[in-house]
Amino acid sequence: MSFTPVTQASVLAWDLPTRLAKWTLAVLLGLAFATRYYGDESLVWHMRNGLAILVVLVFRLFWGLVGGSTARFAGFLRGPGAAARYVGGLLRGRPPHYLGHNPVGGWMVVALLAVVGAQALTGLFTTDDIMVDGPLALSASADVVSRASVLHGQIFELLLWLIGLHVTANVAYSLFGSDNVILAMLSGRKRPMMFADKAPATPGSILLALACLVAAAGVVFGGIWLAGGDPFP
Repeated sequence: MSFTPVTQASVLAWDLPTRLAKWTLAVLLGLAFATRYYGDESLVWHMRNGLAILVVLVFRLFWGLVGGSTARFAGFLRGPGAAARYVGGLLRGRPPHYLGHNPVGGWMVVALLAVVGAQALTGLFTTDDIMVDGPLALSASADVVSRASVLHGQIFELLLWLIGLHVTANVAYSLFGSDNVILAMLSGRKRPMMFADKAPATPGSILLALACLVAAAGVVFGGIWLAGGDPFP
């Protein structure tokens, strides 16, 4: 493992599109939870909120392929050996420092994206059997709608646990670790130290990020339309 020395006052860790995607998704998830409980009108907004979550998720998948160096999946997904070594170093109080996601945090990101995606996709097929139908509920069989509705509730519980674990780990690392990862995801920068990955980060193109966002919206709303649903409920 090679370490990169850094001498600047601070170094770029996360580019702007990566940070906007993370915090937008966090806000949308909070709104999704809030609009889950307050009557039929809030369920309409819950459904629209879910569509927005899907757009951000698809954007993040695209950005994970073409975005800044610390946003790319190829840059932070490492094998089980790297994760085990990181945990071993953490237990000994000497974990290696990463400019981007550490080997465990990288897989947590993937798990969160996968579970949030599953939650949003099953939401497309759910119904309250009164006045609110998901965009694809009327074009699917009753069995599919029933199964999706059950999974939507079950995945919700798993998502709460994952979010709780993610938040707890980040708060603990920020309070007791060597760098404040929460502040870094807000500011985009970290204080200099010896990093196990290349520093500073290489930011992605803003124009490319906008293209990814347009493409993500096209995938979500176009996909619903092609599947026979209403993309703008």
